[in-house]
Amino acid sequence: MMHGQGKSDGPIVPGKPPNKPACTGAEGVEGRGPAKGNPRERTMLRTQGRSRMQQALKRVRQAAEQDRKMRFTALLHHVYNPDTLREAYHGLKRQAAAGVDGVTWQDYGEHLEANLQDLAGRLKRGGYRAKPTRRAYIDKADGRKRPLGVMALEDKIVQRATVEVLNAIYEVDFLGFSYGFRPGRSPHKALDAVYVAQLTRKVNWVLDADICGFFDAIDRNWLVKFIEHRIGDRRVVRLIQKWLNAGVLEEGKRIQSETGTVQGGSISPLLANVYLHYVFDLWVQQWRTLQARGEVVVVRYADDFIVGFQYKEEAERFVEELRQRFAKFGLELHSQKTRLIEFGPWAAKNRRRRGQGKPETFDFLGFTHICGKKHSNGYFTVYRQSMRKRVQAKVAEVKAELRRRICRPVPEVGNWLAAVLTGHYRYYGVPMNTRALALFRYQVGRLWRRTLSRRSQRGRISWERMARLIDRYLPKPRVYHDYPLRRFGAIT
Repeated sequence: MMHGQGKSDGPIVPGKPPNKPACTGAEGVEGRGPAKGNPRERTMLRTQGRSRMQQALKRVRQAAEQDRKMRFTALLHHVYNPDTLREAYHGLKRQAAAGVDGVTWQDYGEHLEANLQDLAGRLKRGGYRAKPTRRAYIDKADGRKRPLGVMALEDKIVQRATVEVLNAIYEVDFLGFSYGFRPGRSPHKALDAVYVAQLTRKVNWVLDADICGFFDAIDRNWLVKFIEHRIGDRRVVRLIQKWLNAGVLEEGKRIQSETGTVQGGSISPLLANVYLHYVFDLWVQQWRTLQARGEVVVVRYADDFIVGFQYKEEAERFVEELRQRFAKFGLELHSQKTRLIEFGPWAAKNRRRRGQGKPETFDFLGFTHICGKKHSNGYFTVYRQSMRKRVQAKVAEVKAELRRRICRPVPEVGNWLAAVLTGHYRYYGVPMNTRALALFRYQVGRLWRRTLSRRSQRGRISWERMARLIDRYLPKPRVYHDYPLRRFGAIT
């Protein structure tokens, strides 16, 4: 199908013709490999295009490094570059749910080059329109529902391309203790930073903070002002405003909001980092430099952050000033989930002297952090165990899925459970957490036995037979992550 540069209202997909006929006219990330069956010429084009794109973004990054106050006035051409859009398309999840337009990744790829050329043209002339986000909900560990937005495919492509361009600027600005949704960073690097701070810095008190409904509470006016500190290209700013104002489609009704960003898009994590960079990161960096007498360590992953203090009075003063700082920008600390606890090498001894029992624990990124001692020498250490609520929620999810697959063949279910356990081990497989991994494996095996027993009227399956199935299909616990002092020290 020939496709020119005339106006159109959307991508060309099989069985879904365009509303208007087309006119005829004239830190490092590993790249994704070509899809199976793609012709060799396409692969060469993508490789050359990505090289040109990376060179252009490298120049942007160098300019941002040389002048930390520079405002970039010409960025949109990097976004609507077909090479950038193509890489963004290939970086999306192939099996992700469709948005309000019903277009899937496979549909869009049937006429990829024509669709990308049309999208680039609409972005260039200002004809691109953001579609509302379809609302979906996922279960949280505490039983509540987390709202997510399922975006239209073209919105995903443009957002991913925009993030690629903006990262070249903001990765220069973001501070070292910010770990969430950044290239080359991960939750485990944030966990390593918390662990190393507890063992190598003078941390006696820990602020375990939670922001009430952060993504829904973001003040858009402040957000745009923060973006304009660095982005002087009004076309890029308007592009971001289109996504913020697109609204949410829920039960057939379009809902508009004056605050917040919709979770689920590629742009939301970056916008959240930009917002907290100006509201929290720069402020806390100045606070600990100018106002603190003792040591203050900070680790932030998106809207979750841990702050460690040497002195209790400074920690209490920090919490009060932080509440005032957040209130200025429409944010609020959760009164019940924000706690200041005594935690560190001397916590157990001090609390025992006061008759207060064992030190309290805190949760961060799926792990419960516990004061402990090494068995070898009795020195202080931090035990990190899988959060009970997270594990219970995962067990309940496996139980429900086993019921749905009750009639499926044993090898098929066994292979699926093996994948579930491997994914669990890859995240929670940290040193000194093997017992929690083994317990999760036991619970999965027990649920599988119960499901298999319900398939037959001959009675429950014996544990001898079940043990053979478990040994065959369910992988044993494995530690995937090195000790933080060794890994984090090598990185830093």
